[in-house]
Amino acid sequence: MSNASIANLSGVIPPVIVPLNDDRSFDRESYVTHLERLIASGVHGLFILGSSGEVAFATRERRQEILEATMSIVDGRLPVLAGVVDTQTERVLEHVRDAEAAGVDGLVATAPFYALGGLEVVEAHFRAIAKATDLPVYAYDIPVCVNVKLPVDLLMRLAADGVIAGVKDSSGDDVAFRWLCQANEDAGHPLRIFTGHEVVVDGAYLSGADGSVPGLGNVDPDGYVRQWDAYQNGDWETVRAEQE
Repeated sequence: MSNASIANLSGVIPPVIVPLNDDRSFDRESYVTHLERLIASGVHGLFILGSSGEVAFATRERRQEILEATMSIVDGRLPVLAGVVDTQTERVLEHVRDAEAAGVDGLVATAPFYALGGLEVVEAHFRAIAKATDLPVYAYDIPVCVNVKLPVDLLMRLAADGVIAGVKDSSGDDVAFRWLCQANEDAGHPLRIFTGHEVVVDGAYLSGADGSVPGLGNVDPDGYVRQWDAYQNGDWETVRAEQE
């Protein structure tokens, strides 16, 4: 994937689920079928090793298994973002190196969790990740899982310094999302902003989102693609109807 393509990433980027066999080993055959179905639907990218991909429960070996399979199956047809989610910075940097070696196009990281150190630690965490890689880093805002809401001023400061390239907002806080989109526009749109709040994607698009990362996109990717296309065409009735 070209640097220009990832810099202008937009559209529907499902957080890919991971099928398992009865013994909980990785079901690669079903994974191939699932990824091919997503690609055929016209989605614009794939987010692997996110919450829907059960990243918090995956061993390093399982993560590597998913990384290898994804990059082999996709074979450059779509940009791939990989979650590098873990409790603390040192562990995240291990996942960064694995994702880089697999050839992904971008990284998605949450705030550190379990040992909570406040927003200064969160900011240092994102800066350390960006310093360790040349890949674009997307901040994953999911306070229900990490007990930290990423404030708009922090995100915009990280954007201004080139630390993060975008935000995947799964906070469920539509007011904060609106403020983030407005601040991003005021700053010249340095961030690519995606909503993970899958039942109000129409509202996110009204706010100026660059796309969606809908878990339900694993079930109905075609509907989310139709909704995106309607958004691009200014057809708000279809955008709303698809959401309903």
